[in-house]
Amino acid sequence: MSRRRVALSVAAGVVVLGGAGAFAIAQAGEQPPALVHSKAHYTAPTGDRGGSFTFTTGVTASSGVKSLKVLAWPADSQLGKKEPTAKEMAEVDSATCRPAADGTARCTYTTPVTRADTATFPHGTWHIAVLSTAKNGTTTLDTKAADFKVG
Repeated sequence: MSRRRVALSVAAGVVVLGGAGAFAIAQAGEQPPALVHSKAHYTAPTGDRGGSFTFTTGVTASSGVKSLKVLAWPADSQLGKKEPTAKEMAEVDSATCRPAADGTARCTYTTPVTRADTATFPHGTWHIAVLSTAKNGTTTLDTKAADFKVG
């Protein structure tokens, strides 16, 4: 094989590999948000103290975190048969997200729980559905990001 053909083959290989690498980097930059270390905590009201529900999670998104929507739902409900959709989740409460280390945002959602609330809550396992949206518009829906027990 002549030197010219070898040089052209090497040059073509460099162009192909360089293009594939640039494509891989571009695709990696648009990954959907990912949840890490999700936890739910439910405290029932007792005596003269109110209760609360808190959900915390870390969200990694290369473009940054735009929003995090949170919905607690009983496993033994209609949602257990048909889990929440991204469209439905867009209408629920938002968590507060603050930047943390390594491009991760720390998000927290807290809501008070009253005695009247607990009187209507089904006992048993509850799931936390989460819709995370990155600044670049990509989303991730996790309908069972965490669980907690009532009763």
